Amino acid sequence: MWLNPEEVLVKNALKLWITERSNAFFLLQRRRGRGEPTGKISGLLVGALDTVLDSNARVTPFRILLQVPGSPISWIIASGAAMEEVNKHWDWLVHNLLHSLSVFDNKDDVSNFVKGKVKGLIAEEVRGRQAAQEDDPEKFREALLKFELHFHLPSSEKLVTFYSCSCWKGRVPRQGFLYLSINHMAFYSFLLGKEVKFIIPWAEVTRLERISGGFMTDAIRVSTRLRQRDFSMFLNLDEAYGVVGQLADIALRRLLDSEGLELDRVLQQPARITKRVLEEQALREYVLALFRLPRSERLHEVASCAVWTPHARCHTAGTLYTTDNYLCFSSREEGECLLLLPLYEVLSVEKAESSQVLPEPIIVSVRSKKAFQLIQLQEREHLVESLTCRLRSLQLKQSTFRWGAHNRTASSCSYYTFYYHEDEDEEEVEEQVLRNTVNSQALITAFQHASNNNNKNIEAAKERLWEDHFMEFGRGVHMFRTEKVQRLVAMGIPESLRGELWMTLSDATSDLETHQGYYASLVHKSMGQSSLATEEIERDLHRSLPDHPAFQNPTGIAALRRVLTAYAHRNPKIGYCQSMNILASVLLLYAKEEEAFWLLVAVCERMLPDYFNRRVIGAQVDQSVFEQLIRERLPELAEHFPDLSTLSSVSLSWFLTIFVSVMPFHSAVCVVDCFFFHGIKAIFQLGLAVLEATCQLLLGSCDDGHALMVLTSFLEHVNREDSSSQPPADQVHVTQLINDALERFGDLTVRKIERLRCHHRIQVLQAHEDTTKENTTEHFISLYWGDSSMAAAAQAASWSRGVSCLERQYRLDRPQFKSLYGLLAPWAGESNHHADTLADRTFTLLDQDQDCLVTFRDFAAWLDTLYYGELNERIKLLYRLHLPPALTASEDLSSLMPGVSTSRPLYVKVASGLGDGQEVKDYQEQLKQMLQDLVVDKEKDVEKPLPLMNQKEFIQFCKTLYSMFHGDPEENELFQAIATVTSLVLQIGEADHRGRAPRSGGGDCPDNRPDSKSKESEWTVSFAQIFASLLTEQTLVNFLEKPGDLVVRIAEAKQKQYQQRAGLLTLQQRHR
Repeated sequence: MWLNPEEVLVKNALKLWITERSNAFFLLQRRRGRGEPTGKISGLLVGALDTVLDSNARVTPFRILLQVPGSPISWIIASGAAMEEVNKHWDWLVHNLLHSLSVFDNKDDVSNFVKGKVKGLIAEEVRGRQAAQEDDPEKFREALLKFELHFHLPSSEKLVTFYSCSCWKGRVPRQGFLYLSINHMAFYSFLLGKEVKFIIPWAEVTRLERISGGFMTDAIRVSTRLRQRDFSMFLNLDEAYGVVGQLADIALRRLLDSEGLELDRVLQQPARITKRVLEEQALREYVLALFRLPRSERLHEVASCAVWTPHARCHTAGTLYTTDNYLCFSSREEGECLLLLPLYEVLSVEKAESSQVLPEPIIVSVRSKKAFQLIQLQEREHLVESLTCRLRSLQLKQSTFRWGAHNRTASSCSYYTFYYHEDEDEEEVEEQVLRNTVNSQALITAFQHASNNNNKNIEAAKERLWEDHFMEFGRGVHMFRTEKVQRLVAMGIPESLRGELWMTLSDATSDLETHQGYYASLVHKSMGQSSLATEEIERDLHRSLPDHPAFQNPTGIAALRRVLTAYAHRNPKIGYCQSMNILASVLLLYAKEEEAFWLLVAVCERMLPDYFNRRVIGAQVDQSVFEQLIRERLPELAEHFPDLSTLSSVSLSWFLTIFVSVMPFHSAVCVVDCFFFHGIKAIFQLGLAVLEATCQLLLGSCDDGHALMVLTSFLEHVNREDSSSQPPADQVHVTQLINDALERFGDLTVRKIERLRCHHRIQVLQAHEDTTKENTTEHFISLYWGDSSMAAAAQAASWSRGVSCLERQYRLDRPQFKSLYGLLAPWAGESNHHADTLADRTFTLLDQDQDCLVTFRDFAAWLDTLYYGELNERIKLLYRLHLPPALTASEDLSSLMPGVSTSRPLYVKVASGLGDGQEVKDYQEQLKQMLQDLVVDKEKDVEKPLPLMNQKEFIQFCKTLYSMFHGDPEENELFQAIATVTSLVLQIGEADHRGRAPRSGGGDCPDNRPDSKSKESEWTVSFAQIFASLLTEQTLVNFLEKPGDLVVRIAEAKQKQYQQRAGLLTLQQRHR
């Protein structure tokens, strides 16, 4: 293989290498002892040296050196493990380089030329390896070359994929290519001699959204803190939007998130990220969310097939997914039929005889003496072999674990054994027993609410329905999950089966089966330890369902303490978070204590990922997703509440506690039933149903407090059908509410939720990063200035106005800004007086809140416009500098442009033979034609057009243009160009002025009327007219479009400031 050239000071040190082939510039060498008959003393010595003395013991046996005649230094440029490999490189050097090297006179030129060629070959090999992983390698290789040529990013910046699309600037699309790499998105376009290119780091992306409207039928909008970019005309917009979202999400998780959001091992290595890897990762995330699998599961096979469904008496078509420990099946329509088979339940996977009726079948046998038939598997041989191998490995692991667990149990005290000290009193002994005794029954069996005969009859009827269902669909974790199960769950699971079905639907049964004795060991280790988590647990124990008798009793409190403490010990990253106590309390009521622990594990780690940590990122992401769903599904409500944070602040508790904290208990438990069946999708659907049911009341609410009362009152009146605690008029049946949610919002799929989560996570992470910076800045400011400082008060005022951290960190007053303006402005010119005037106007323009300070963000945006903005943006900035408020009335306007009167209308020479009417018509036609030919770019965020410029303001504008060209090599041409443009604009303005002047019956000249001064004030020109006139002079356009190098300008400014300060220090030392 080719190597980056590495110097070798002594070519044959200690005679370790033998030269096999050579010429004037290259040597092919073999390591002594390689390729020789065994037993030679030289080979044995070199082998010993390679193993003992050489720091790189595994040295390759063949290499190629570059040697320059007359130079003592050589360079290793290639190596290989076999002679055939190195001979290929040698032949390439001889045929392609050797004859070219003789033309060089300087030996340094020879070495530089060869090293450059070798590095190019290495880069080509890297590109080839990357391209080989793509669907179209040649096309990707070409795109990779263009990406490196246009953007000059580090060699480690790996291109993932690229798309042909258009980037919009106002109403003008620029067709080009969007390149997506591991750390950046970059766009390049070159049309009609106009080059447009820019780079956006993923870390600066704050929002991604799909938009549609106006000229863009369907586009992707990428927002940063400074600007927005719109991309459209993709061949496959869905794919591009997904990849952009994934790359931004991965980069932000890697760069901004230090805890919680763990990346897959493949994604932790950026060099391995490809488009195919991203597609596989997106599919994996979807499968984990659909079946609520552990986050550590890896996706292995995905195959289309059909499963025999006995309840439907037919084969149901869908997709089979296999992971480390599961077989999963989903019908083509999501939610119609799901099947989950843990591999620990599977006994065998066997091929059956293929026929025309049953093509390519396999039989999966499980421990409950049931079998599942799958047909139409395209790669049956590979699938069966892979599953059989994983089954053997899993069975071996289980047998080893069970043998070790049996020994540990036999040799250690069971957690049912208690120790008593003789000096302990009876209360302490009882408390010790309660703290360490693990309940073997659900708390509801000992603390059952009194129920009437009607409730008992309803429970008995539900139990019969479920028993009939078990007979038809099966019982246990491998039960078919169909629409019939969905209807039964919506009715409410009977209390006698609730714990079992929660374990089944969440697949916590698998964790319990494969971790026998694990909970007991956690209880034994964690009890008696003190930490921040245990202190918070003790504080919240008596706040968990305080109205339920089970938690007014020491038995229930002790069980809750054990479950929460054991989980905090199991998962220190989460430890304990508020609302976990409420969930654990509900679980303990209907499940045994150990089962409740594994249900809590399933909820915190699989069903609500990233919810329960210090920053609750997952809950914030889902709130952002919920807001978007409100905008899509309930547009009237979104229009009434432009800021949906009011509703999301209320709904946060719905997601964190699964409605347990906001509904009557027995109604909330029915919601928990749906949650274990549908996952987080049930909470989204029910939340939308609640808002839809209260929509009219919310639309009539006068403020946020009223809206909060409406939602609170509605949820408090949600009861079961068998409840009679409220009058019928006030009741809302929970079963009906759940059915309404499924009927109205049943089309909301897990796939859509996962896509929305990916894109909204970007916004949440960026907002959290800003908050972290703000808190850090606030802390250091308070330490530095103290609470009584006026600067600290100013900072506090800016926080109260919602100013972001980046804006608050650095701000400039007027003298500081003017100093930087003189150092960095690209068009400062030689006129110090006018440059100072422009600096004053620019400061006034940027100081939008009029606090006599300019934020660093505004200063950076101003520099970005001057150095990297489009032509229309630069002209627009100059135009705004000559309008109020930048241009103040106190400036002496007449003295700045000698020779031009501002007290009378301008005289425009009219061609002979033309009257006033013809003159006005000609200029109007000329202006109309110019504006028709002009394509004016307008930013989307400009809310209203720029105001018109009067004659005095235009004269100031001309003065600025004249002052910009001093010292330029093309100064004369530029002066002529600006004179032409000025004359043209003055003529256009005068023509418009005369055209608007009212015509009098006596035919008097307008200039001789007494009110001529009031008419003079109507002389105006627009930005479009000035811009169109400037475009007529190419010399002027070239000057204004000339790119500047801000990096060089900053370096020069630093040097200039250093020299000034050094001079001041010298003067001070002399005076001393």
